[in-house]
Order: sequence, then C-alpha cells, then structure tokens
Amino acid sequence: MSINGHKVINIMDKIADAMEENKLYLTELDAAIGDGDHGLNMSKGFQAVKEKLKEDEETNIGEILKKTGMTLVSNVGGASGPLYGTAFMKAGMEVNGKEEINIADFERMLKAALDGIKLRGKAERNDKTMIDAIEPALNAVSNAIRQELSPKDVLKAAADAANEGVAFTKEIVARKGRASYLGERSIGHQDPGATSSALIFDIIYKEL
Repeated sequence: MSINGHKVINIMDKIADAMEENKLYLTELDAAIGDGDHGLNMSKGFQAVKEKLKEDEETNIGEILKKTGMTLVSNVGGASGPLYGTAFMKAGMEVNGKEEINIADFERMLKAALDGIKLRGKAERNDKTMIDAIEPALNAVSNAIRQELSPKDVLKAAADAANEGVAFTKEIVARKGRASYLGERSIGHQDPGATSSALIFDIIYKEL
C-alpha cells in the first residue's frame, strides 16, 4: 500500500468533517474536566486546514503535513494547537520530499509525532491525555508490522488500540492540564484529547 499527496489531502478533509460532526461531543467531554472548548477548537483548526489545502497541488507529503501543522498552531486555541501542530510537523519531517508513503513510513511518522507531543506537552502515557490513544496505536502498528499483517489490518489495529486507550482514560486520574486540578474527581471522565486522536485514527483506517 502506498498513498500520494492527493490522498493525504483527502484524508485531512475527512478529518475536518469528522471534527465538525463531533464538535459538540468533544466539547461536552471537555466541559466535564477542562475548558469546554476542545470540540470547537478542533473543528475550527481542521476547517482552516481544509481551506488551506483546498486546490493545493503540492505532491511533497512532508510539505502537506507541515502546512497542516502550522495551520493548526495558528488556528487552534489552548494546548491542542501546539500539540497537534507539533505532531503533524514532526510527522512531515519524517517524509519530507516523498510523493508516496507506505505503512513503514506511517510507523515512523507516528513515532516522530508522539515524540514531539511528549516533548512539547511534558506528558507521558497514563497522564490522561492524547498520548493515551496515540502510544497504544503506535505500539499496535509496530506489532502488526512485525507480524507481517496487511496494511489494512495494521491500520485497523491502530484504530482499535487508540479507542481502547480512550476507554482506559476513564479509569485514571488526570495528571496534566486543567483536568489535573480535579484530582480523583477526574476518574470516570473520558479524555477529550485522546478522543479526538482516536477519531483521526478511525478516519485514516476508513479512508485507506
């Protein structure tokens, strides 16, 4: 499986649509433990990405992801803009100059994105953040590739692991961000950042 820049832009459009469709749901999740603006911010940011990439003839996938990341940083408020922006820019650096990417590239991009998020957000797994969806997804990708599964099955494993990670965030105490102020009271609430990350993995799987 290899995908080109046109398909990457198409996936960004679908992510924008998913964030708009889930805007209220993400906002409700965030209202319980955060600022209550995650859904609105994610929708606004990815709509800006959709507009930025509209009629874009760029074939360098690294450049497409760089534009995506910079647009998110510019348009998404709170912590989400810098974190998601960093993720896409770091992923783009891994494949800069490439006009097609494969599943091995995806693994490298995901690792670079996760490393960037950890460095920027000073968070780790089990802190009740987006990392709790992304790190399990990366591990699932690596394991599936080692087992020589098909690219489709690799992407399904990533989406499933991300959603399992989201479910797990209900069971743990928030240790980062505004949610951490709630302490034990954050248990029982699903992390909005992990949820939006899992949505992205779902879209990638469905579109590919």
